[in-house]
Amino acid sequence: MSAPITLYQFELCPFCHKVKAALELEGIPFVKVEVNPMTKKELPELEGNEKRKVPVIDVDGRLIADSSAILAFLENEYQAPYSLSSRGDEPNDTSKSQQVEAWVDEDLAQVLPAVIYGKWRDALRAAKVVAKSSNFGVVQNAVVRGGGSLIMHQVAKKIVARRGGENPQQMLDDEMDKFEQWLGDDDFIGGSELCIGDAAAHGCLTCIQDFPAFEEIMRRPKVQAWYQRVQALRSQRRAA
Repeated sequence: MSAPITLYQFELCPFCHKVKAALELEGIPFVKVEVNPMTKKELPELEGNEKRKVPVIDVDGRLIADSSAILAFLENEYQAPYSLSSRGDEPNDTSKSQQVEAWVDEDLAQVLPAVIYGKWRDALRAAKVVAKSSNFGVVQNAVVRGGGSLIMHQVAKKIVARRGGENPQQMLDDEMDKFEQWLGDDDFIGGSELCIGDAAAHGCLTCIQDFPAFEEIMRRPKVQAWYQRVQALRSQRRAA
């Protein structure tokens, strides 16, 4: 049996949670390495012009970066107990899954920093989440909590401005309206079967489970039922 995959991640990165969701849903064992977002010294050297950013996975010495590339690799080249490549119940379900994954990358994951860091009280909450999940030393942790929160608060302000200056919660509500339309009355994005779109969306939302915005999302009955179904499968399939 090959060694578990190593996932280089940052706890409040929605793209990292996307990868973790896929790994768990596919029953693939992995170990996490928390990366300091300020120094990134934990990241291995990447080939070519790859940007030094998470997520990155190490599969027996082979490094794959970018969440979408990682999910494609897991489906196409990695033998896993479960598959997320199901075409679902209808001929167009594969394209719907791809649309949802693209939406997660281009919209949902872009809005979440505005929710997590948009207000100082939420930025402080984010700092506590980082402290709880990291294995950094005391000084290093303090720098990440303070400096990282300040930087991301500024990033959040830019995201809000770029998207028309709306309230971050309203921005998130608008995106979840889109997701509900994709989901319809089905159990999963792919109909009765899980697909990449489910993994991407579930992982991304898990990123904010410690924040009030998550409670607002869970007040949507369809989304809550879907989220709990996927969560149950994540728990069931988590690498045995």
